[in-house]
Amino acid sequence: MSAQSRIACPLDFDKAGRQVGHLRLPHSSNTSAYGWIGIPIAVIQNGSGPTVYLGGGNHGDEYEGQISLVRLIQELDPARIQGRLIIMPATNLPAAMNHSRCSPIDGGNLNRSFPGEANAPDNRPTAAIAHYVEEVLLPMCDAMLDMHSGGKTLDYVPSGLIRRDGPDDPLFARKLEALKAYGAPIGYVVEGGGMPAAGGGIAAATITCAADRKGVLGMGTELGGAGTVTLDTLGVARRGIENFLAFMGVMEKPATADSPKSRLLKVAGPDYYVHAPCRGAFEPAFRLGDEVAAGQVCGWIHQIDEPDQPSREVRFERAGVAFCKRPITAVEMGDCLAHLGTDWQG
Repeated sequence: MSAQSRIACPLDFDKAGRQVGHLRLPHSSNTSAYGWIGIPIAVIQNGSGPTVYLGGGNHGDEYEGQISLVRLIQELDPARIQGRLIIMPATNLPAAMNHSRCSPIDGGNLNRSFPGEANAPDNRPTAAIAHYVEEVLLPMCDAMLDMHSGGKTLDYVPSGLIRRDGPDDPLFARKLEALKAYGAPIGYVVEGGGMPAAGGGIAAATITCAADRKGVLGMGTELGGAGTVTLDTLGVARRGIENFLAFMGVMEKPATADSPKSRLLKVAGPDYYVHAPCRGAFEPAFRLGDEVAAGQVCGWIHQIDEPDQPSREVRFERAGVAFCKRPITAVEMGDCLAHLGTDWQG
């Protein structure tokens, strides 16, 4: 374990069976001078086999991963696996307890904070968590599944995702097989070497980028959103975990884990996204999952308090599948209203 990390772990990563505890991140505050933030972690190990990291709560308002991993910790019989699972159901605990995307302590977005900081001070706990995951946990692992959804501000057709780190990505073929094995209705490839940020920029600060840096097969999800969960999204999440672990050879695939073949898409640039040009009330002109054409109306933004002002029409820049949609009517300039995928051609 890295001596540089400020985070301490009470668990023995080499011990067989199930262990559940809390990482201890020192945090001095007005309410606790010598306190620590307790980040839940579980290690389940049996026999020999791959080590797989399973993460949820990277963003605190994304619930499918948090709920599914808590259930896994409670219900999985260690005898069912051959290998080791490192499970973090609420990776950015302050955000998860606040039901917010970012930490209420430092405003930190964990999935934009990798590789983090070894000696991050108390006012930057998010950077300390990112460093621990990338420098302590991922080097132990053969594969990583980090579970996301759209949170409160987006809603997705349940999807798995992988990142292609350029045309020569040595892990890409294996990632693609994992994406297919996961079995979400949609599986998509983020092209261009990094996650498209709002407005289309490239961000190399995500956990999937961290996995690439460590040579770990990394996969993510976008399993729904709108600040809630459904039987369908939780079903995709739970089946997907078992499918992924079966793909990695950690457990046998149960008969009940059969999933439909994923539709493979790619997301590759700023024209895949639609953003609000102004504040107002967004009226969508499409349904989640619709096939849309270039130039088709995405919706209108209305000024409800100034009804004599013309409404702003917003259009899709390209054709594709609108598999992500903003579920909140109130928007500000720059908010993402929708994003598209186009069929993956290989």
